[in-house]
Amino acid sequence: MLKQGTATHAGRGGRVAVVTAASTGIGLGAARALAARGWSLVLMSRSEKIETVAAELGAMWLRGDVTSEDDMARLVAMALDRHGRIDGAVINTGHPPKGDILQIADEDWHKAIEIVLMPTVRALRHLAPVFARQKSGAVVSVSSYTAREPELTYPLSAVFRAALASFLKLCVAHHGGEGWRINAVLPGFVDNYSATPEALAKIPMGRYAAVKDELGATIAFLLSEEAGYITGQGLLVDGGLVRAI
Repeated sequence: MLKQGTATHAGRGGRVAVVTAASTGIGLGAARALAARGWSLVLMSRSEKIETVAAELGAMWLRGDVTSEDDMARLVAMALDRHGRIDGAVINTGHPPKGDILQIADEDWHKAIEIVLMPTVRALRHLAPVFARQKSGAVVSVSSYTAREPELTYPLSAVFRAALASFLKLCVAHHGGEGWRINAVLPGFVDNYSATPEALAKIPMGRYAAVKDELGATIAFLLSEEAGYITGQGLLVDGGLVRAI
C-alpha cells in the first residue's frame, strides 16, 4: 500500500507547516485555513482520505498514525527533505474513550495517554531541534475546553488534556529562549459534528464553531508572524462555554 506522496502542485515555497490527523475535523479545517493563506503543507492521517485532501490543497501526504514515533519522525523528515525547513506544526489527535470515570478499564486509560498526550510529546522531540536550529517556528497543539473545565461526559479527555497543558508549559519554560513558540487551542463544540439541543444550551453564543473559518483561522493566526509574541497560551475557542475572563 502506498503510504506517502506529493500532490502535483505542492512546494510553492514560503512558509511550511506539518499537520497531523489532517483528513477530517479540526485538522482538516486547519489545513484548509493554512493553504488559503499560502502555506505549503505536509499532512498526515491514518485515513486514505488524506490523499484526496492533499490533492485539494496541493500538499505532501503521509498515511501515518499520531501514536507512532516512527510515523511522527517520518512526517518531520518528509517536510525537511522537500522544503528544507518547517515554520509551523499543528498537532491534532483523535478522541479517547468515554465512560463512567471509575469503571473505565486500565487499558482505556493507557490508550488515552497514547491518543491525547504522547503524540505532542513525540512531535516536539523531533520538531524542537529543527526549530532551535532555525531560531524560528511555532507549534499549535489541539486540546479541548475540558482541560480547563473537566466534564464527566469526557473523563479521559479532561484528565489527559490537563496533563498536556502541563507538558506544554514545561516545554515553553525550557525552550522559550530559542526563538520558537508553543501554544494550544482549546475548542468547545465544532460544526463537523451535528449540534444537539443539550450542547447548544450550554454555549452562551448558542452555536457550534465553524471548523475552518473559526477554529482553522485561529490556528493559522497562532502560527503567523502576527502572533509572534504569543507563547505558552491555551486559547479557548468555545463560544463562552468556559468563562475565563
